[in-house]
Amino acid sequence: MGLFSVKGYERTSLMDILDAVGTSKGGFYNYFKSKDDLYYAVLEEAKRIWRECCLSGLNEIDDPVDKLKMLLANYRDRYLKRTDTFPGGCIFLSFSVGLDGSRPDLIVDVTENFNKLKTRIQFYLDEGKDAGRITADVDTTRMAQAIFSAMLGSSVVHRADKSMENLDNSIGSIITLIESIEIQKKSNSTTE
Repeated sequence: MGLFSVKGYERTSLMDILDAVGTSKGGFYNYFKSKDDLYYAVLEEAKRIWRECCLSGLNEIDDPVDKLKMLLANYRDRYLKRTDTFPGGCIFLSFSVGLDGSRPDLIVDVTENFNKLKTRIQFYLDEGKDAGRITADVDTTRMAQAIFSAMLGSSVVHRADKSMENLDNSIGSIITLIESIEIQKKSNSTTE
């Protein structure tokens, strides 16, 4: 995962992989039929890590707007800042950029997962709108696209500059955008 996140799939050679794990070609082929098989194994593990990091704690939150803000905070704090596993930043972005033209067969799963993330974001916005937590005039489809695009943009900038401060500011700006369309929750306390 580390090699793929830094160098991308295409630029990571089999020799790079063998050197990184300290095995031979025979050792590699005991576990994988091809480099493509390794790609799919890495992709599945990366998806598992993404879910573990980004969806952490969301089931304990009832409010859809708060869930969306927690998803963004998790994406920043638990996923993008996880430089031990993904030293090159978001591995899905590496795959998306590196494989788009050369290996469309490998990018299909990444694209499907990007679409699932956009759908999840829109679901939280729609739920928030239905619950009276998002202003009625918000186009949730466009807002979901903007949030998704800003997330990817934050990943790109973070990959380039490795600045935690800039990452905090980027994701913080997305959360501020959400707060600008948010209708505050009604207080449960009554005034005497």
